[in-house]
Amino acid sequence: MRVIAGENKGRQLKTVASRMTRPTTDKVKETIFNMIGPYFRGGAVLDLYGGSGGLGLEALSRGADNAVFVDKAGPACRVIEENADHCGYSDRCDILRLEAGNALDLLAGRHIIFDYVFLDPPYAKQHLVRDIQTLLEKKMLSEKAIIVVEHEKKLELPDTFEPDMIRWKYRTYQGETAVSIYCFQSGDQGSESS
Repeated sequence: MRVIAGENKGRQLKTVASRMTRPTTDKVKETIFNMIGPYFRGGAVLDLYGGSGGLGLEALSRGADNAVFVDKAGPACRVIEENADHCGYSDRCDILRLEAGNALDLLAGRHIIFDYVFLDPPYAKQHLVRDIQTLLEKKMLSEKAIIVVEHEKKLELPDTFEPDMIRWKYRTYQGETAVSIYCFQSGDQGSESS
């Protein structure tokens, strides 16, 4: 696994040696960032199921300001820390060893607002609808926030979340993996799928 683009382009990242994590492939990661970027002018990132930290670190390499990584597994948190240090981002990363729901409660209490949220949980333990609803209910998203969800194709996610978040883009890969991208509805965005 590597950083695809930006200031750390080509830098190799460590992965977690565990069946509990499922790193996003470089091909899928490149496509995700082409859909939402490909580069950013600042912004706060939440990588809620951090794994090895690949998505959040990619966002930092492409111009995001800072990132919060969450994973309940100690080995994953240690790998994220090593990868962040390897990329020179230790001072721009906050790593929380918590279950996702508990982490969202903690971050909401800190009144942190996110511009980019990555949800890529292990397929066996998906709580994606709950996570998105929590982010909305606790007002943790900026008005231009983008939520990227990597999930099994067979998992059907809502097209909309109240009050006004819509599925903006949808892609499938190799017949099994899907990516749903959500944002707040505005006049210049329409739904896009393939």
